[in-house]
Amino acid sequence: MHDRPFRGNTDEIDDLIRQYEDLRAGRKSSFLEEESFEILIEYFNEKNSFHKALEITETALDYFPYSGDLFVRKADLLVAIHNYTAALEALKQAEFYDHDNIDIYILKTDAYLALDLPQKAASLLEEALLIFEGDDRLDLLFELADVYDDYEDFDKVFDCLVLILKQEPANEEALYKICFWTDFTGRNEESIKLHQEIIEDHPYSELAWFNLGSAYQGLKLYEKAIDAYQYAVAINDKFDYAYRNMGDAYIRLRRYKDAIEVLEKVGEITRPEDVIFEAIGHCYHKLGKFASARFNYRKASHINTGDSKLQYKIALTYINEKKWDKAIVHLENALRIHKNVPEYNLAMGQCVLQLENYKDAVHYFSMVVRSRPKNVRGWKALITCLYQSEYFEEAIQQCITALKLTEGKPLIHYLYSAVLFAAGKQKEALMQLEAGLKKSPALVKSFVDLNPSILQNSFVVDLLARYRKSKRKK
Repeated sequence: MHDRPFRGNTDEIDDLIRQYEDLRAGRKSSFLEEESFEILIEYFNEKNSFHKALEITETALDYFPYSGDLFVRKADLLVAIHNYTAALEALKQAEFYDHDNIDIYILKTDAYLALDLPQKAASLLEEALLIFEGDDRLDLLFELADVYDDYEDFDKVFDCLVLILKQEPANEEALYKICFWTDFTGRNEESIKLHQEIIEDHPYSELAWFNLGSAYQGLKLYEKAIDAYQYAVAINDKFDYAYRNMGDAYIRLRRYKDAIEVLEKVGEITRPEDVIFEAIGHCYHKLGKFASARFNYRKASHINTGDSKLQYKIALTYINEKKWDKAIVHLENALRIHKNVPEYNLAMGQCVLQLENYKDAVHYFSMVVRSRPKNVRGWKALITCLYQSEYFEEAIQQCITALKLTEGKPLIHYLYSAVLFAAGKQKEALMQLEAGLKKSPALVKSFVDLNPSILQNSFVVDLLARYRKSKRKK
């Protein structure tokens, strides 16, 4: 219903309540005007005394039985106490006396939705759109958008917002909402056209420029998106969401210095946020400025202490600098928060392997393959670690398991071959090498990298030469 602000001071209310109670008790000949009843109804409604307000409404209808407005008020109160069927009955009466009251349609919609009849609510509002104009029509379109949202017809939500903006291009509520629904429905092209039309008549609407940029960004047209966001912040230099999205667009274009500049602007105009510091850290990381990246990741981590990913990212900056001990400290922090994340265990395994702590490395790599048994990367790390620590029999068993779980990925054949050669099982090793060559010759480098001296083995050289020759003939 339209808001009906309470009208009345305390003295007036007290007087009206006394008159009402006298009227109810029949203590003296007292009479209340319809407006007085309405003031009392509003008063108790605002105090959430719905049953008292409903009692007063029923009494008022005894004196003014042809008042459409009182029936609407009755229905509003019945909706508030969840008596939806009775509310619909009251609205039938209201419609008979006051059929062009928009509150009737809005309350009917509320009742239908509460009774899980969203399509009936939608049909009612669609009919009402043919009756009402101006602000009333806008109210109905917003109601209809909510109904479509309720039964998940999301394209129609978008359509309602378009109709609102066609009627009132500067409507801020619709401009805010259509940005979300454009992204949700993927109707970026339509949004671009709509906002271009709005901008023609309202060139200083920062929301229209922002929505235009967001739609371009949805189509991965990042340069155009940035241009639109720049217009938005030229109109409103405190428009932090435009800076945020602009920063994201610059990151997509790998223009990290530009991204840092606009993301730092966000920090100047809003309270500190972990996601902004993390994004700035990411940019410095990509630029190879690991100390600056760490500085911003740490800022983010101080705000969001429970985010294990930030500890992991700090560790990665140390890994890039080959500072294994320092990386381990932050990976331990990350694993304390989330111990089974494969990426964390993989990084920890790589760090302790660099420190020649093979036993712990095997433990961490085993955690990775346990979490992602079909992922070749984890198996490569585990088998390579076992190979380097000369646990050849264990490496052979892991290769056999890996071949089953990865459904014979070619990289595993190469690793298996290298392990078999190291274990002195040349015949089986050559068979696995050939299997790998048949599936993916390009991955032979992984085999050679494990033991470059293997190229001194004449059988290996002959097999590689024979395979290359057969490929040339084909």
